[in-house]
Amino acid sequence: MVSVFDSNNVPLMPCTEKRARKLLERGDAFCFWKKGIFCIKLTREPSARNYQPIVVGIDPGSKREAYTVATEKRVVINILTDTPSWVKDAVEVRRNMRRTRRNRKTPYRKPRYNRSRGGLSPSTRARWNAKLRILNWLATMYPITDVIVEDIKAVTRKGSRKWNSSFSPLEVGKEWFYELVKLKWELHTVAGYETKEWRDLSQYKKVSNKLSDKWEAHNVDSHVLAEIWTGEAIPPFKKLLRIAYLRLHRRQLHVLQYARGSIRKLYGGTRSMGLKRGSWVKHIKYGLCYVGGSSKGRISLHGMDGKRLSQAVKVDDCSFLTYSTWRIVNV
Repeated sequence: MVSVFDSNNVPLMPCTEKRARKLLERGDAFCFWKKGIFCIKLTREPSARNYQPIVVGIDPGSKREAYTVATEKRVVINILTDTPSWVKDAVEVRRNMRRTRRNRKTPYRKPRYNRSRGGLSPSTRARWNAKLRILNWLATMYPITDVIVEDIKAVTRKGSRKWNSSFSPLEVGKEWFYELVKLKWELHTVAGYETKEWRDLSQYKKVSNKLSDKWEAHNVDSHVLAEIWTGEAIPPFKKLLRIAYLRLHRRQLHVLQYARGSIRKLYGGTRSMGLKRGSWVKHIKYGLCYVGGSSKGRISLHGMDGKRLSQAVKVDDCSFLTYSTWRIVNV
């Protein structure tokens, strides 16, 4: 289904491709892309503003996560994403670099309170914040009312209240995410065994390969969650939008290893010749791509498949489209 906006950029109920095509042919709307999703914007006041409930089913995972946006009768869009799994290692490298500088008496800031004790760890926050970013992005295109999540649980100890309430970063991050979702939408949680029972009842097949880009790998569960919310079967839509997060290396003091002449090179940064890295641009030769690093007054461009296209591109040959921290692949 196609996302629809009014003249004030307020999201309306999505429409079918056939209806969107008629609106474009009559001149009542014009089309544009919003980070890989086709949208239309009305040039006149809509005939009605009747809203229906729209739910987002979320199937969390350690490597891949699935999202299904659906109404009570049909699926709007399926999304499959990676998880930002590099944060834990990056924090450890940063800590080791900081400790090494202090051991060799290099000037450094005064040590602050150990923020790693208690609270939400950076790796846990990154994983659950990624879900929240996707939800906020979808809410800019669809009038979402409800969110239903498969309630994952860590191993518990029998008869231990304190251990079971705050023993795991998984549990702490999950509760943090739930509280933020409740501020904007109606939250529903479903146990894993309930998802399996409904999936078996609907005779949906699930593949065992968790790294597969097929609908049957993860999106089948997010679709089942949407059906549990409606209480009725929804015709499955097996096309999905694949999102891969970009790892942007923030500015560091230097690289870890010495270069020629025993001099460490500068490393990291999020700007390339005035453009933010990860930004989507349209090049006169390579078409749609995103910005990578820069060197000697030129920038590098990467295709949406992640492969580098060139390292010597002039900024003037690129037309800026939008900021982004991910790349997309239609599956």
